[in-house]
Amino acid sequence: MSNTMSNGAGRPDHPGDLVSSRAKHKPALFINRELSWLAFNERVLEEARDPSNPLLERVRFLTISASNLDEFFEVRVAGLQSQLYDSLEPQDLPPEGMGPLAQLIEIAKRCRDFVTRQDTVWHQELVPALREHGIQLCRPDDLNRDQVAFLDAHFQSQVYPVLTPLAIDPAHPFPHLHNKSLNLIIRLEKKGEDPPRQRYAMLQVPSVLPRLVPLPETGDDKRRFILLEDVIGPRLASLFGGYKVASSVPFRVTRNSDLSIQESEVKENLMSTIQETLRQRKWGAAVRLEILDTADEGYLSQLLNAGALDIEDRDVFKVRGPVDPTVLAALARVEGFRELKEPPFEPQMPAALVNRSNIFAAIREGDILVHHPYDSFGAVVQFIEQAAEDPQVLAIKQTLYRTAEQNPIINALARAAENGKQVTALVELQARLDEENNIVKARMLQKAGVHVVYGMVGLKTHCKAALVVRREHDGIRRYIHLGTGNYNPVTGRLYTDLGLFTCDSDFGEDATALFNMLTGFSHGQSYQWRKLIVAPYHLADRVLELIERERRHALEGRPARIIAKMNSLVDPEAIEALYEASQAGVRIDLIVRGICCLRPGLQGISENIRVLSIVDKFLEHSRIFYYLNGDSPEVYLSSADWMPRNFRRRVETMFPVEDPRLHHRIVDGILGVVLSDNIKARYLQADGTYTRTNPARRGGQVVRSQVEFQNMAKELSTLEGATPPPLTVAR
Repeated sequence: MSNTMSNGAGRPDHPGDLVSSRAKHKPALFINRELSWLAFNERVLEEARDPSNPLLERVRFLTISASNLDEFFEVRVAGLQSQLYDSLEPQDLPPEGMGPLAQLIEIAKRCRDFVTRQDTVWHQELVPALREHGIQLCRPDDLNRDQVAFLDAHFQSQVYPVLTPLAIDPAHPFPHLHNKSLNLIIRLEKKGEDPPRQRYAMLQVPSVLPRLVPLPETGDDKRRFILLEDVIGPRLASLFGGYKVASSVPFRVTRNSDLSIQESEVKENLMSTIQETLRQRKWGAAVRLEILDTADEGYLSQLLNAGALDIEDRDVFKVRGPVDPTVLAALARVEGFRELKEPPFEPQMPAALVNRSNIFAAIREGDILVHHPYDSFGAVVQFIEQAAEDPQVLAIKQTLYRTAEQNPIINALARAAENGKQVTALVELQARLDEENNIVKARMLQKAGVHVVYGMVGLKTHCKAALVVRREHDGIRRYIHLGTGNYNPVTGRLYTDLGLFTCDSDFGEDATALFNMLTGFSHGQSYQWRKLIVAPYHLADRVLELIERERRHALEGRPARIIAKMNSLVDPEAIEALYEASQAGVRIDLIVRGICCLRPGLQGISENIRVLSIVDKFLEHSRIFYYLNGDSPEVYLSSADWMPRNFRRRVETMFPVEDPRLHHRIVDGILGVVLSDNIKARYLQADGTYTRTNPARRGGQVVRSQVEFQNMAKELSTLEGATPPPLTVAR
C-alpha cells in the first residue's frame, strides 16, 4: 500500500460503493493537492535525467525543479505550517481529508527523497557529462596556481569590499537571515588561546555579485567556473584578523512569503497596505533550512537556537550541494555549445498579420487566433503599440497581472496616455511574488497619465483582457484581445498560451461591462453577459452545466465527449461532476500539466477518464475546453484553472471560440496533437503516480507535440487562412 493510500487519500478497496448521484467529497476519490504538486515536480526532475534531452536543457530542468520547490515551501508549506502552529483556517478544506500535520509529515518525507535525487542527478549524471563536453564547475581543490592567483586578485578587487562579517556573541545579536539569501556560518578560534574557544560568525554571500564566477580560458576549448562561496571560503582569514578560520558551511533559510490581504485589513488604500505587507514579508517565519551536509551539530545548534529558527527537524535539509541549485541556470545559458541546447526556434507572426500594416483592418476581416510561443507575442505588442499611436483610437483598457522588467506594452500604454487617449490599466498588485514589480509599473503608468486601478478588494483580477475603442467611418468600433496568459513578453516566449483578437460587437459589449465592473461599482451578477463567462459570478456554475449536459447526452445515447486542458484540477465539485459524466459513459480526456486531484481509472467511477501531463521545453499554460454537445461542438478558452480560488476568489473569464476555422485549429490542430504526444506525455494512474508513454505501443509514430507546433507555426505563417489536416482523436 502506498504512502498516499495510508494517509486516507489512496485508492479505495471498493470504489463502486462510494459514488452515487453527486457524492460529496468522498476522501478516497481525491489525490491530495500538495502531493499531486510534488508529483508534478518529479516530472520536471525526470526531464533533467532524460538523456534524450540536450545536456544543457537537462541542467535547466534541474534548476526549474529547484526553483519550483522554493516557491512550494514559501507558499504552500508556509500555509500548512500557519494552519498547524497559528490555528489559521485553510481557505479550502482538502477533500481527501488530510490535516496539516499529516500533510507536512508526508511532504517532508517526499521532499527529502526528492532533494537527495536532485543531488544524485547533478553529481552522478550531469557533472560528468558536462566535464566530458568541456564545461566544469570547479572546487577550490581543482584549481592550478594561475587560477588561484586569478581568484586572489578577483576577491580583493571585486568581492572583499562588498563583504560584511557579522560576529555572533552577547554584544552582536544573531543577524536576520533574509529569505533565500546564501550565507556562510563560520567557526573561528582565537590565535594564541589554549585551549581555543570556538566562536561563530556569519557572512552573507553578496547577491549583488554573480554567483557563478568564470575562470580564465586556457586555450583547451573548456569553460571552467567556480561558485562565489568557493571563492570566499578559502579567503575568509582576511576578514577575521587575529582569528583562525576553523571551517565554514554555506546555508540558506526559506521564509513564509505568502501575501494574503483581507478586506478588513485595508486601511488607507490597497497599494499602501500591500507595501506594508511586503515589508513584513521580510520577517516571515522560517519554514526551511538548507545546509551543506558537512555541517555538524555545532553549526545546526547555532542556527536553530542562537539563530532562533523555530522549525522542526523535518524542516532541515542537508544537501550535497550546491546549496540553492538554481545558480546552475547560468550554466545552461553559457555562450556557445549549440549542440548541447535545444534547437533555436523563432516565433512566427500569424499568417493573418504577415505584411499587414494595420492590425485593426486585419481583425475586421475575421477573428484571429494566436498560439504562443509558436505565434509571436509580437502580435499582442503590435495591437497595443498601434493603438497607442493611432489617431482614431479614443481609449485603451487593459488588465495587467504579471508584467516584466522591460515590457513594451507598459511603455505603449504610457505613450497612449501622453498622446491624449483615455487609458485605463488594472494592475493586480497581489500577483504572487510579483507584487513589488507591479507596484513600480503602476506608479510609472500613473506618472504618464494612465488611470490605474488595483482591482477589487478580496478578489484577484486574473483575467487577461485588452479593449481598444476606435472611431471609424461607420461609427465607434471596439477591438478586443482575450487570452489565457499574461501580458508579459518574457513568458510569451516561454509559456504556451492562446489569445483571441476580435471586434465582434457582443464581445465588445461584454468587455466594456467587464472593465466597468473592475473600475467602478457595476456588479457582474446583474449584467446579462453575451459571450464572456465571468468568475466569481457564473464560471463555476457554467462549467458544471457543460459537464452535466455531456452526461445527459451520454445517457440519451447521443455523442458525448469532453477534452479539458488546464494547469491544475482541484475543485471537488468539478471533479465529482466529471466522475458522474464518466459513469454515464462520457469519454473524457484531461490534459493537466500540474496538480490533478482526480483519480482516473477507478472501476465504476472514472474508467472513462484519461489524464495526461505534458512537461517539455515550454511551460504548458493554455486553458482549453471542448464539449462535443451532440453534434454541435463548443470550444472555450479561459484564464482560469478548475480550482476553488479561480472559481470563487478571482476575477476570471471563459469565452467561446466560434469561428469555424479557429474552432478546427484548436480542436484538431492543438488538442488533437497534444493527445497524440507519445514523447513528453505522462499518464496519471489511480494511485497518483505517472507513467511515460511508449511510441512503439502507439504504432511506432513519434509525436512530440511542442515540436509539431513549431513546425506548424512555420507552415501557417506562410499560408494565410491555412488550417491543419483533420485528425480524428478529438471525437
